[in-house]
Amino acid sequence: MPKDGGIGASSKRREDVRFLTGVGNYTDDINLHGQAHVFFLRSDVAHGTLTSVDTSAAEGMPGVVKVFTGADFEGVGSIPCGWQVTDKHGEPMQEPAHPVLAQGKVRHVGEPIAAVVAETLAQARDAAEAINVDIAELPAVVDMKDALKDGATKVHDDLNNNLCYDWGFVEENKAATDKAFEDAAHVTTLELINNRLVANPMEPRVAVGDYARGTDEHTLYTTSQNPHVIRLLMGAFVLGIPEHKLRVVAPDVGGGFGTKIFHYQEEAFCTFAAKACNRPVKWTSSRSEAFISDAHGRDHVTKIELALDADNNFTALRTETHANMGAYLSTFAPSVPTWLHGTLMAGNYKTPLIYVNVKAVFTNTVPVDAYRGAGRPEATFQLERVVDKAARELGVDPIALRRQNFITEFPYATPVAVEYDTGDYHATMDKLEEMGDFAGFAARRAESEKNGKLRGLGVNCYIEACGIAPSNLVGQLGARAGLYESATVRVNATGGLVVMTGSHSHGQGHETSFAQVVAEMIGIDESMIEIVHGDTSKVPMGMGTYGSRSIAVGGSAMVRATEKIINKAKKIASHLLEASETDIELKDGAFSVAGTDKSVAWGDVTLAAYVPHNYPLEDIEPGLEETAFYDPSNFTYPSGAYACEVEVDPDTGKVSIERFAAADDFGNIINPMIVTGQVHGGLAQGIGQALLENCAYDENGQLLSASYMDYAMPRADDLPMFSVDHSCQTPCTHNPLGVKGCGEAGAIGSPPAVVNAVVDALQSAGKDVTHVDMPLSPDRVWAAMNG
Repeated sequence: MPKDGGIGASSKRREDVRFLTGVGNYTDDINLHGQAHVFFLRSDVAHGTLTSVDTSAAEGMPGVVKVFTGADFEGVGSIPCGWQVTDKHGEPMQEPAHPVLAQGKVRHVGEPIAAVVAETLAQARDAAEAINVDIAELPAVVDMKDALKDGATKVHDDLNNNLCYDWGFVEENKAATDKAFEDAAHVTTLELINNRLVANPMEPRVAVGDYARGTDEHTLYTTSQNPHVIRLLMGAFVLGIPEHKLRVVAPDVGGGFGTKIFHYQEEAFCTFAAKACNRPVKWTSSRSEAFISDAHGRDHVTKIELALDADNNFTALRTETHANMGAYLSTFAPSVPTWLHGTLMAGNYKTPLIYVNVKAVFTNTVPVDAYRGAGRPEATFQLERVVDKAARELGVDPIALRRQNFITEFPYATPVAVEYDTGDYHATMDKLEEMGDFAGFAARRAESEKNGKLRGLGVNCYIEACGIAPSNLVGQLGARAGLYESATVRVNATGGLVVMTGSHSHGQGHETSFAQVVAEMIGIDESMIEIVHGDTSKVPMGMGTYGSRSIAVGGSAMVRATEKIINKAKKIASHLLEASETDIELKDGAFSVAGTDKSVAWGDVTLAAYVPHNYPLEDIEPGLEETAFYDPSNFTYPSGAYACEVEVDPDTGKVSIERFAAADDFGNIINPMIVTGQVHGGLAQGIGQALLENCAYDENGQLLSASYMDYAMPRADDLPMFSVDHSCQTPCTHNPLGVKGCGEAGAIGSPPAVVNAVVDALQSAGKDVTHVDMPLSPDRVWAAMNG
């Protein structure tokens, strides 16, 4: 039976009360007294020299407060990159400047050239239209391989070329890996594209800058997944504002999916302009702006090769990937195709030799950075597609080939420098076969054939690295920030708690699940616990939310802080109960003396902490508040097995998903209902990439899919009822909760399952099709079927 509360209970999300009744407090709901509005004039060409920007007409228009251009930011720092990658020759990556407003050149459609601050948004927009911009258009480079050719147009004139870095990993493995391919009994090769995506969270980005001249203090309200990181990057590296003079607030945030991790030009502009104009300045992105200003995701072109011996054991894997950086380096962009991708190429398999090469390339497109899964979906897609292709080439069952090569002993050190602490890949596959009713597939296929449809079954496995850690290791790998998390637990005199966390919630249900953890530890009702996040003036320095780190890293910090609270409370209780501290036990919200019926309630102890009449002050200082920082010793490694059944219409190529099953191992589960919801959301996004979504540019750098008219988002009728299970639990061994991340799994495991299913359907009909690139639109599938 489900628990009434605490860890393991499907407690309803408390935050949904305000979200579903329309009383959430989002950044766009914030309107400050005297605020002005900003409209950005953005480049409509992908590459060109700014010969002139004439703002004279705009400056005299009604309501205009001030017009800004790149000249106003010449003494301002560049938008920083938060991760430096060193290439395979030991050289640092090429790192171009990223101005707040364009200076000298424009490098992608959507780059802001000028900004108008006016009394109303309409006035700002009208004035922006009056700005006369003269751009000497230059050839745009969009294709990554073309960008690396000799004589290619350079995106940045001050760089040597368009290659950000050429990364090899593990470089020491390369010779042995190449030799293994020479000796292989069978080699499977696959070239594929991981299509570029636009994140499209429900809430577009918003920034409100405020400045208090009397105290010289800045406040930025923004849609961010990590306000402390924004404060650090913007304050220290862009605007030169001391951290104690800069407050960053991220209130309710309506989805992020990675795209709200990063520090953007608009945030720096609104903070800067608020001081320059001596009044609050607000910007709210339109959906059209989001398509050309939010960081995009994925965009890899890869060749992957798998070597096998005569017994079908995997002996080596090597990949060559071109990864698009876009025109500038977004905050964590360099880490995505390297440390978040290359380190996961082992997958669930005991492949002894792996070599990964990544060439990161600048192009005249919107910058590319982390998107739900960030590197792990790209790795899983490559690996699970080549394994499936190998099974078909060898004429063996795809599940049997996977099972034969599964890692079975833990801990397991992979050849790509990570160590899996726990896992049971056979158990998740067993569960998947049960959930997916594989035994009944033949009958379902026959029924589809009667109806003139082709039915296919695709499976895949995945493993993910979550909660990137530890800080000292990632620092050696190029991270320019720590990746710990913080928590402060403040107990009120009457027993209620306020938990202040550096993790940020933007749809995950943290206010519910975090409260469950603390409530379980103390034995009190979850309603007595308030979760506070998103305000740098209230919470200790923390790294925010991304990479499925919140419960594993942020939750662990709360556990450590709560343990300190309990330990101090036990000291107080020992005085109240006149017993030894070592004999004090806490259970169900009461302290008792072991082996006796003497007890004192939680609320009585907390009151005594603030009204210390019954214990000596020289032994225990008053109050009950503790802070803890948690820096994990390793990643967590959730894993799973997914199955997809599709029907393909042979006349049109249209794919419909008929069944989808997901068996995941997330370690210990805090709230099963929330976890299921996270998997559902990830599956929808992964299926969206597999079937529908595609961010496409023409040869001139114009975005062809710049609105929902041309960019197809998944809808409810595109998706089946999902069958989801997370009962196969191998708890994490190195965090106090035994938890693993769950938020990105669905987006990682679903794309290869869909593509594998479609290839299976086509091959079952005798079609010589080994691969179809995503998205599997009807025209692509029809073309593949018809040669």
